[in-house]
Amino acid sequence: MLKHLTIRNYALIKHLEMGPSPHLNVITGETGAGKSIMLGAIGLLMGNRADTKVLWDENEKCVTEGIFVLKNQILKSVFLEEDLDYDDTTVIRREINPGGKSRAFINDTPVTLEVMKRIGSSLMDIHSQHETLQLGQQAFQLKLVDAYADHRDLVAGYSNAWVQYISARKAFESLSAQAETLRQEADYIRFQLDELLKANLDDTEQETLESELKIMEHAGEIKTRFQQATDLLNNSEYASLNSLREARNHLQIVSSFSSRYENLHQRMESLIIELDDVVHEIEHRADDIEFDPERTETIRERLSVLYRLLKKHRVQDVKDLISIQETLQEKDAITSNLDDSLQASRNALDAAQQNVKALALQLRESRKKAFKPLCSQIARLLHELGMPNAIFEIDSTMTDLSPTGIDRIEILFSANKGVLPRPLAQVASGGEFSRVMFCIKYVMAAKMSMPTLILDEIDNGISGEVAIKLGNLMKGMSKNHQIISISHLPQIAAKGDAHYFVYKDNSSAKTVTSVKQLSENERVQEIAKMIGGSKPSKVALENAQELLAN
Repeated sequence: MLKHLTIRNYALIKHLEMGPSPHLNVITGETGAGKSIMLGAIGLLMGNRADTKVLWDENEKCVTEGIFVLKNQILKSVFLEEDLDYDDTTVIRREINPGGKSRAFINDTPVTLEVMKRIGSSLMDIHSQHETLQLGQQAFQLKLVDAYADHRDLVAGYSNAWVQYISARKAFESLSAQAETLRQEADYIRFQLDELLKANLDDTEQETLESELKIMEHAGEIKTRFQQATDLLNNSEYASLNSLREARNHLQIVSSFSSRYENLHQRMESLIIELDDVVHEIEHRADDIEFDPERTETIRERLSVLYRLLKKHRVQDVKDLISIQETLQEKDAITSNLDDSLQASRNALDAAQQNVKALALQLRESRKKAFKPLCSQIARLLHELGMPNAIFEIDSTMTDLSPTGIDRIEILFSANKGVLPRPLAQVASGGEFSRVMFCIKYVMAAKMSMPTLILDEIDNGISGEVAIKLGNLMKGMSKNHQIISISHLPQIAAKGDAHYFVYKDNSSAKTVTSVKQLSENERVQEIAKMIGGSKPSKVALENAQELLAN
C-alpha cells in the first residue's frame, strides 16, 4: 500500500505531501481545484510519460515520490529479475528536469520506465474516466475476462505460439512467392555461378597480377635504370662508394688521435656497409628481371577475365565478385532443393498452425469457464447498488485466429425488467456505466490482489441511496485493499477513514493547488457544503453529522 506521497513542482502543485490511511481515503474539492492533477502525478510512478509542460516552475525539476509497504510476495521475484534490492518498505521516485529528461528510481537505483511500469502497476491500479469509456470496447472486455480467469501462463503461451505461427506463415509465403521466379532464373543462376567458379577467384590476385604486369611491360627501362644506379654508386670513376671509402679512411686516421671522433668513423663504416648492401640488392633485382612474352600474355588474359567479370557484375574488386558468388551459391542451393524446401516450410507452418489452434481452443474453454462466476458476481453487486433487475451477460463467438485467440467477447447488459440485454456500449447510461465499472473493480481487486486502488469519480452519475450503498461497498473493499477515491458525493466522503480536501490557493502571484487532511469538525463542514452549497444550512450540517455517524 501507499504509505506516503510527495509531489513537488507538478502542474499547479508546488509542494504536496500526504500519508494516506491503509483503508478508505476520500479526496474532495471544488471542480478544477486539482484533484485529477494528483492522479497525473501518481501516474508518473507507474511509468506514464510526461514532458516539461508539467513543471510548475520551469526552472526547477519535478519530483514525485511514493513510499510503499509491500506485502505482495510475488514482487520479490520481480525485484530479483530486475536486479533490484527488495525491501518491505520501497521508495519509488520519478524526476523530470527542466530540459525534459526523465529519470526513474526504485530504492535509489536508476531503472527504465518499463521496469517502473512493471512494478508500479503491481502496486497500484488507477481508474480514470477514460477507462470507463473503454469498458464498452471489446478489447477491454476480453482483457477483463482474461484477468478474471487468471490464466496468464495460457495467454503467454498462446501469444508465443501466435508469433511462431505468423513467422512460419511469412516464411512459407515468401518462399512460395520466390519459387516461380527462382525456377525461371535457375538456369541463369547456374550459368553465372559456373562462370564465377570457373574463374577460381582469389581476392588478392588482381593486385598481384597488375603489379607483375607493370614490371613486365617496363622491364627494359627498369633494368637500364638499375644499371645506371649501380654505375653511379659503385662502377664509375666517381662512384659514391669510392668517395665514401676514401672519406672513411680519413676519419679512421682522425679517430686514432682521439676517441671522441670514433663515433663519426663508425657511422661512416655503417653507411658504407648499408650502401654496399643496397648495390648488391639492385644487382640481384636487375638479374631477376627477364622479359617473358608468354608470361606477360598469360597475365593479360587472366586480368582480362577479371575485368570482364567486374564490368559484367558492376562491382569494383574481386572481393565483391566473391560475395556475388556466395549469394548465387545460396540461390542455387535453394533452387536445387526448392521442392524439399517448400515442403519443409509447409510442414513447419502446419505444425505452428495446429499448435496455435490447440492453444486457442484451450484459451477459449478457460475463458468460457470464467463467464458464469464473473457475471454472477457483478450482477449480485449491481443488485446491491440499486439495480435489482440488472442483467450482466457475456456473449462469445468464435472467430478466425487473431493475436488474442479465437474469441469475440461482447458484454451484454440490461438495467430494466423485461428488456433484453444488449451490448453495454449501446444501452448503459453514465450512472449505470459507473456502477458497472465499480463492480468490475470490486471483483478484480480481490482477484488480482491489488494493494492500492485509486478511483477517479467512479461514482459519476450516482446519487441518493445508491451512493450510500456504493460507499458501503467501498468501505468493505478497504478492509483488504487501500482505496483512494476522488469523489463529489457526500455519501462517499462520509465513509472515508481519512478525508483530504484539495483546494486552490490564489494568495500568491501564481495559483497553487494544495491538499489538507480534514479534522472531524472540518469534515462536517466540508460534507455539509457538498450537500447544501458554500453556506450550508443547519439542516445540511445535521445531515452531514448523520452521514458521518452512520
